[in-house]
Amino acid sequence: MSRKIKDYLLISLKGIAMGAADVVPGVSGGTVAFISGIYEELLHSISNIKLGLLKTLKKEGFKSAWTELNGNFLLALFIGIIVSFLSLAKVISWLLETHPILLWSFFFGLVLASIIYVAKQIEKWNIISILLLIITTATAYIITTLPPLVSEDSSMPFIFLAGAIAICAMILPGISGSFILVLLGAYKPVLNALTNKDIPVVVVFMLGAITGLLSFSRVLKWLFANYKNFTLAALTGFIIGSLNKIWPWKRVLTFRTNSHGEKVPFNEESILPTSYEGNPQMLYAVVLALIGFGVILLLEKLAVSSKPS
Repeated sequence: MSRKIKDYLLISLKGIAMGAADVVPGVSGGTVAFISGIYEELLHSISNIKLGLLKTLKKEGFKSAWTELNGNFLLALFIGIIVSFLSLAKVISWLLETHPILLWSFFFGLVLASIIYVAKQIEKWNIISILLLIITTATAYIITTLPPLVSEDSSMPFIFLAGAIAICAMILPGISGSFILVLLGAYKPVLNALTNKDIPVVVVFMLGAITGLLSFSRVLKWLFANYKNFTLAALTGFIIGSLNKIWPWKRVLTFRTNSHGEKVPFNEESILPTSYEGNPQMLYAVVLALIGFGVILLLEKLAVSSKPS
């Protein structure tokens, strides 16, 4: 697989996009990986991290092991993800607090277009594919309606477990790793650790994520290799069901008091813009949704044009 420096820069940009998506509770970095054309290569590369790699390193040297790992690809991608986490966490957090409708509208358009993109990859529909689509759509929808935990435990074992669970969602299109962190009550401690450069917490979270990533990527790789159409149908359903979480207009059902003594939304439901209390910002919301939709079309073209020879 021959790649030039510009190809790796593009991969890093895709990593930045994945990281930005994963910071938002409701959008999956796995969706961005899929629509940008690197999803299966990502799964294949991660699943190559195994004991056999040490044997290759010992017998054939670092260069052979690095090639077997597809190390250049992973390095470029994860540099982008880490840069995104460290640089965009504060910006995304600020946008969620100050311009939630506009931010959610952009991601709603992005995810809506992703459904069309992923569904187009399914070569043949049958009754099993349709059932999987319905089941995963319902499952993802139910997950989006679950109330988050109040606990904001920052103990190291909990942070490790949260990282392992969340990463499975992060690489699964349609299921947001950040939203899983919200449900677990771990979103705020992790986001604070990233924004405040709390290295011990970040390291423990990353170790948990690596553990979950190495395990779950093998499962997904096997599913793609043996049941690709069924897997794509299931992933399409997950993405459809996740739309409820990123619907821009919400009504707050219950509040809670955070650690600063501030009253913040705890549980919300999706409503029509006409029922929204306040300015629904319809014009800007529609424009941003269309921009998000257009971003997917652009990523699709980039994915086709950047396929290595």
